Amino acid sequence: MQYKVLLTLSAITISLVATSVSAQAITWSAHNGASLFQSLGIVMPNQEARSQILPSGVGDSTLNLSLTLQASTRFPSHFPASFPTVRNLSVLPLSTDSVPALGRVAGYSSAPPSSAAFVPQIALQGGGAEPILVAQVQGVETMPETINKTEIADAPTMMTAPEYWGDILTRYLHDGADGLTRFDYAALKASAGDTENLGKYIDHLASQKPSAMPPNDAIAYWANLYNALTVQVVAENYPVKSIRKIKSGYRAGPWKRDLVMVEGRELSLDNIEHDIMRPTYQTPMVHYMVNCASIGCPNLKITPWTSENLAATQEIAARAYINSPRGAKFSNGRLQVSSIYKWFKADFGGNTAGVLAHLRQYADADLLAQLEGRKKIDKYAYDWDVNAPK
Repeated sequence: MQYKVLLTLSAITISLVATSVSAQAITWSAHNGASLFQSLGIVMPNQEARSQILPSGVGDSTLNLSLTLQASTRFPSHFPASFPTVRNLSVLPLSTDSVPALGRVAGYSSAPPSSAAFVPQIALQGGGAEPILVAQVQGVETMPETINKTEIADAPTMMTAPEYWGDILTRYLHDGADGLTRFDYAALKASAGDTENLGKYIDHLASQKPSAMPPNDAIAYWANLYNALTVQVVAENYPVKSIRKIKSGYRAGPWKRDLVMVEGRELSLDNIEHDIMRPTYQTPMVHYMVNCASIGCPNLKITPWTSENLAATQEIAARAYINSPRGAKFSNGRLQVSSIYKWFKADFGGNTAGVLAHLRQYADADLLAQLEGRKKIDKYAYDWDVNAPK
């Protein structure tokens, strides 16, 4: 008899395959359970009290575990440094009625299951309303000689609301060979789960108090909120050729719409950028942190903004934009720069000389050589096409 063991930690599903286990003689080995936890990167205190997870006979030498979880490098990070000691193990028949009972059953049972499928439940020390680990074991007709390698593609990770934005960026934002990052709004719109998670992330940010945050944390907070709201409104209205097609009343673009309430104040995208970020932090770097879903805009950062190494990260974003044709380029000796440097000239020194000084500060060697001695900008341009895959 072959058994397919599904370990579920909240939203995480991990499939393992174990063999040579008798359905009528189920006992549980603390040694094998500890080995499994260790292989998953989970450290539990109190070795003697560790859970009994795997049937006896499935030892270290026969357990072939392959974690191919999507974003598997984040898997261990979802567990606290001191994982709680397991208190008890209970066995329930597997049925739809079993699920509500999980977390309420106490005591230990090593009796064989009443059917070929059963659910052992592991509770927190002192009991708990929610199960920490659930293993579902199902009988399979065939029995190979060795344990098969597990393939766990597309298994969702266990995340909390603050992590949803990073996960969405990782899966829907793609770097192009041309240096432009494009966001797959169509794919996000097609995923009800990720659309819901994006809303939960925005709700999480809306519940925060940025006025009490240190400046670096606050500017990162506002940039993430602006970018998440922009992605949300474009995805909701997709397909659109340009964000300007999504209007605020008669105005082009969604920037005047009230989209979120923070600390009791209804805010639009314009409020966040022009009433909060620019006047509060008084840095041109704001323009490299926010993204308006357009090709002409600085790239949407592929990871959320944080206060960690903020200045260095801002500089990377500025250099990437300025040294791309969208930021500054020469053609037949004529200098064309982004319209951002015209619309918000006040943030870049207030005049052409200030804009040119800013460009030289972050220009790579080739561009810098062309900018040296330059006193004139010949043209401003901006591409409003949506930054979606072609």
